[in-house]
Formats: sequence, structure tokens, C-alpha cells
Amino acid sequence: MTINSFDFTISIKGTAMKKTLILASLLTSVTLSTNTLGQDRPNSNVINPMTDKHLNAIVAGYKAVFTCGGTFNGGKSQEQIGKEELSGIKPEYRDAQAILPMAVIHEAEKYVSVHYADDMPPRLSVWRPHLGCVQLPIGATIEDRDMVPTINLEEPKTSNALWPNGNFNNSISLSEKLKKVVHHAFDGTTYGDGTYTTAVVVTTMDEILGEEYRDGFNTHTSHRTWSAAKSIAATVIGAAQYQGIIDVKAPNQVPEFQAKGDPRGDITLENFLHMGSGLYSRRLGNTTPDVYWGGGKLDDNGAGMSLEAIPGTRWKYANNDTMLAMRSLKGAMADEDAYLKFPFEELTYKIGMNDTKLETDWGGNFIFSSQVWTTARDLARLGILYLNNGIWDGERLLPEWWVDYVKTPAPVEPPFREGASGYGAQFWLYPKTRFPYLPDDSFAARGNRGQNVMIIPSKGIVIVRRGHDDNSKYRFDLAGFTRDVLAAIEK
Repeated sequence: MTINSFDFTISIKGTAMKKTLILASLLTSVTLSTNTLGQDRPNSNVINPMTDKHLNAIVAGYKAVFTCGGTFNGGKSQEQIGKEELSGIKPEYRDAQAILPMAVIHEAEKYVSVHYADDMPPRLSVWRPHLGCVQLPIGATIEDRDMVPTINLEEPKTSNALWPNGNFNNSISLSEKLKKVVHHAFDGTTYGDGTYTTAVVVTTMDEILGEEYRDGFNTHTSHRTWSAAKSIAATVIGAAQYQGIIDVKAPNQVPEFQAKGDPRGDITLENFLHMGSGLYSRRLGNTTPDVYWGGGKLDDNGAGMSLEAIPGTRWKYANNDTMLAMRSLKGAMADEDAYLKFPFEELTYKIGMNDTKLETDWGGNFIFSSQVWTTARDLARLGILYLNNGIWDGERLLPEWWVDYVKTPAPVEPPFREGASGYGAQFWLYPKTRFPYLPDDSFAARGNRGQNVMIIPSKGIVIVRRGHDDNSKYRFDLAGFTRDVLAAIEK
């Protein structure tokens, strides 16, 4: 039994009501636990009346969007989705998820529904080519699916070319020493007790040195990148910078910030990339449930936040900063169809990230802070683009200075403490001042539940590790794994 606590009290005529709040929380926890333990039908439609309906709607959205992505992006069975995508979720969602019915997969129509209340429509997540799954807003019905954005693009063709342009790799030179290190990433103990690795790829610019997958996964099995998507967003911004569409040093072009006298209009795109916008966010800015699981639009949520600090003077990790950076690009392009096609035409499909789906909200805003589904090999290709200084197959895609830019420390960084990374422009930094046993130019894309892409230009190495870790309990030791991989491949 769990007693929930609150960090505030309510007073009536000077009398604190803290005990009443704790008691109510206790009663709710008891009821939830009883119903969860007593549930004998996983698809029961009985919803706990003590559970907040909005929480149920949010958690139903979580279940719908992950089931949709796991099914139509990842090609997984519902059993595998339950074991991986829907396990290890936020602790505060677990009781509600346990009493919600199973998701219903509408295979032919390519959408997923999850019932959560008898007097409301189910939560819905609809799949589209290229753009993957999108949640409809709370209260919408499947007849409303026509409102979601779609694009017409030629489907990328699987290439038989050699790695990395294609998936054919004729010489995986996996030494016994490296093989042992890679295999240890899957044992759930060496690099973090209880961790759950699904894929590892170790590659140079032209050769895969090591690769391993958990049973049920292969080179085409995708799952959500979580915040590793932020580094993909930075790369899209870099491509737009190279083409002269935007200037990272200039004030943003978020439409909602352009009214005369609105100080948010002075936030630069660079402030967003550095997590230095100064905008209000929750205590932990990586929690944006109304957009991620509630079917909310960025226009109504992230773009509605006021300043709480002068831009550029404070570092605060915030999903909204990434989403607003992409919203600024949308404002600069002033053409939704061109905006939605741009990341595919100018980045992902050009470098062979053909198994990658870039998802949006129903208003046509990319959720690049988290909502990208991709494979280990596709993430390795992203890293190789950075190893090659923004050039792919002889074509420059990023400015010559972009690699140095994203791995240069932000003006204000996370506080220094042992084992904590620095921060650049949507990438995490691993300099010797923080990690003495790693090359000074090490930087990484990182995401929830162990999505990691370590890039080391001085060594010409990219290390990808994917996982479904329960981050409330376990974390994968990326720095330690990188150290051991480098030691294993030293000549």
C-alpha cells in the first residue's frame, strides 16, 4: 500500500488541511490497489470511480499511442508491446493503466482505440505513412481522423548498397573482445542492474564493427526514441540553417510569440536549442503529458507558457524548447506541407533512415522532443553524418561548423556533479572535465528508457544502445559502456 504525499497544503481560516489530503490519498491508493489486484479480466471495462477521469484519459492516450506505434511502426505483437512499451512506465500511471481495458487494434483501418469512460469516446491514435501515429484530442471520434495532417511522399526503397547507404554489410569484424563487451550490455547487470537492452550497434563511417539484438528484434524493429529525438530535431534545424531558411542566432518565428510587446518574441532559436528559453515549465520540463498522451496541440500548450527567466540566463531541460524550435521552423517556412516533408526530403531519407517515422500532433506540429520511432541502424546513420562533418555520400547537408556547434557547451549548462553530462545544442556532452576516461569530443543523443547514440569524432566511432529500461529504478551506464567498447577496439 502506498501513501501519496503532496508538496502543498490547503488552509481554511488558518487551519491546515494536510492530514485530510494524506487520508484522501491513502484511500485512493487502497482502492486502486484493491481493484488492480482483484482484476481477473485484463480487458475489463470497469473503471475505478475514485480515479480521476482526466488521468484515465491521459493514461488511455499513453496506451493507445504506444500500441499504435508498436504495431504499425514497430511490427510488434500486442503481447510484446505490453511487455516492453507498456512496462516500466511512469509510476503515477501504473495503477490507472492496470485497470484500463486492453487497446483495440483496428488493423485494416490502421488505428488503435482505448476505452476509459462510459460517457466519453475512447482515446484514439491513428497511423499515417511517413508520419506514424497521431493522437486525436480527448473527446474526438474516429470520424474526426480526416483532420490529421498527412503528406504524399514516395516510399523509400530498401537499398542493397553497402553500409551505411544500404543495409548490406559484408564484414562485421566483431572481435572476441568487442563481442564480449557488446553481449554484456544485454545481461542486465554489467552496465546497470535491471536494465533491458534491445539493440547495440558499434560502427565506423563505413563498417559495422559489432551488432546484437534481443530476441524479437532485428535491423528493422523500431521503437520510440524518446528524447534522443531532440538531437534529430537539432539536425533538421541544421539542415534548414544550411539552406538559409532560418538563422539560429535570430529571434524565433513562433507565430504565437509575434504580437507586439510580447517579450517571448525575443527568444532566439539558439536559446531553444540550448534549453535556455527562460519559459515556464513544470519542475521537470521533461513532463509534457497534455501533448504526449492527452492529444493536445503544441499551439495550445507549449506555446502558451510565459517567461520565468531572461532568455539565455538559465539552463532548464524542457521538452517545450525543442518543440518550439521546430514550431519556429514551421513559422519560417509558412507552408505546412513543405514543413512536414522537409525532415524526410532533406535529412532522413537522404541518409537512409528509411525505417524512421517522425510523428506530429493533430495540428501538424512535429513532436521532435520525443515522438520519433526508429531503429538502431537508423540512429547509427545519424551518428555517421556527424562523424563525416555533415556530409553524406558527397553532399553537404549541414553547415561546416554545425558539428562543433552542437557539441560546444551551452552558455549556461547543467550544474557540475560527478557522473553528470554537460549540454550543447540538443546533445549531451562528455568532456574529460566530467568523464576523464572518455575522449574529450564525446557527445551523445540520449532518451528515456536508455535510448543512446554516442558519437566520438576523434575515434571515428558511433555507439548505439537501445533499451526498455524502467528509469524509475534502473539506468544504463552509457559512459562505462563507451569506455569498454573503445578499449575493446583499440589496435
